[in-house]
Amino acid sequence: MKKEVEIEVNKFKPRFYQSPLWDAIENKGFKRVLAIMPRRAGKDVTAFNLCIRECIRKPMVIFYIFPTYGQGRKVIWDNITNSGIRILDYIPSDLVENINSTEMKIRFKNGSLLQIVGSDNYDTLMGTNPKGVVFSEYSLQDERVYTYIRPILTANCGWALFLSTPRGHNHLWTLYNIAINSPQWCVFKLTVEDTQHISLEEIEQERADGTMSEDLIQQEYYTSFSLGIEGAYYTKYIDRMKLNHQIGQMPYEIGFKVHVAMDIGVRDSTTLIFFQVIGQTIRIIDCYENSKQGLEHYVNVINQRGYIYGKFIAPHDLRVQEFGSGITRIEKARQLGINFTIADNISIEDGIEAVRTVLGKVWIDEIKCAPLIKALENYRQEYDIKKRIYKSHPLHDWSSHWADAMRYLAISLPKTRDGMTEEDMKSMAHAARYGEPNLPDFFRNGF
Repeated sequence: MKKEVEIEVNKFKPRFYQSPLWDAIENKGFKRVLAIMPRRAGKDVTAFNLCIRECIRKPMVIFYIFPTYGQGRKVIWDNITNSGIRILDYIPSDLVENINSTEMKIRFKNGSLLQIVGSDNYDTLMGTNPKGVVFSEYSLQDERVYTYIRPILTANCGWALFLSTPRGHNHLWTLYNIAINSPQWCVFKLTVEDTQHISLEEIEQERADGTMSEDLIQQEYYTSFSLGIEGAYYTKYIDRMKLNHQIGQMPYEIGFKVHVAMDIGVRDSTTLIFFQVIGQTIRIIDCYENSKQGLEHYVNVINQRGYIYGKFIAPHDLRVQEFGSGITRIEKARQLGINFTIADNISIEDGIEAVRTVLGKVWIDEIKCAPLIKALENYRQEYDIKKRIYKSHPLHDWSSHWADAMRYLAISLPKTRDGMTEEDMKSMAHAARYGEPNLPDFFRNGF
């Protein structure tokens, strides 16, 4: 019986560069595998067949996670390979108990469960007990899903397979740098020259006729992290800040109020940026993000920080009703002790330009504000592949909420300034003279 199962499962024949993914988990016993591979290299077909094999060999639960539920249905559930085979047809039908198309669940006769889910609803996995997880296009996923699932996998001695192409220096880049320096990880970073699944002549033709730009070619076919952020709004400004040592340790300066710029979501992320205005500089000292929480949660976060607060800046569209409460969110916040200052209603383009203008005066804490820095580096225009041009608006992805909060901060700075008194200036001058190590250089000039 075992031999027949092996023959049936192996009807998918991996290419020479795909089978090492199976080998890393099935034979070498790696629990964490990262595969950074070029476009059209068959990542998902390979990984899905690995999941089938694992489910048949031993009863277990496996989740196959995409950035969104809809992508999972498109890429796996409804997809057909270039050979004309439905991806679902790789599943041996005589070993299947039932298939639930609505929830994209496959129940095997031995008790195994394989389900396709989206990282945009990762909290639906609460209470589950997976033995294996595949993260497809991890660079586009909500990175919190791995943080959520990792303890379960560790407890189960389970495995995780990450598949992706790069998308700049985001959480995939962070994971890659962790993985290549850890003996616990198996890492594959392949380019089209390694896989040879597309001819270099075909890529050259795409380059010549303008189908793909050079940056996109480097990202999609040569798995480049450094050249993959086309149309980025702030990358060069963040690079300049790093060179000018504007990103480093930024402790809370007790003598100055902390303002909070917020992008408040209902069904998606809410982001908070904690900052101080000291003379001509803006010190971003802290930040916070969460999703699907009520205003009470964020008010508690603010109160727990223990800062002395100034203004609480919120988007202009905050004047909407709370679901089921009949009062606006502004009124709800006031009941919780927060009086919002509403950011001016200006265009996104003007807001982006405002951010660019103020970044030269901004100092950011590199540890507490790492998510914000990463988002600003990756915030970019949406690209129209068919027309081969950038659209006039930003791409809405994981970085958008941080970038929106930063826009509200930039355009609302005049509303935060109470003015520096002569006593404030004397205090700052004294600190600069006698060794306050964390003051921006602005306060050291002339001393």
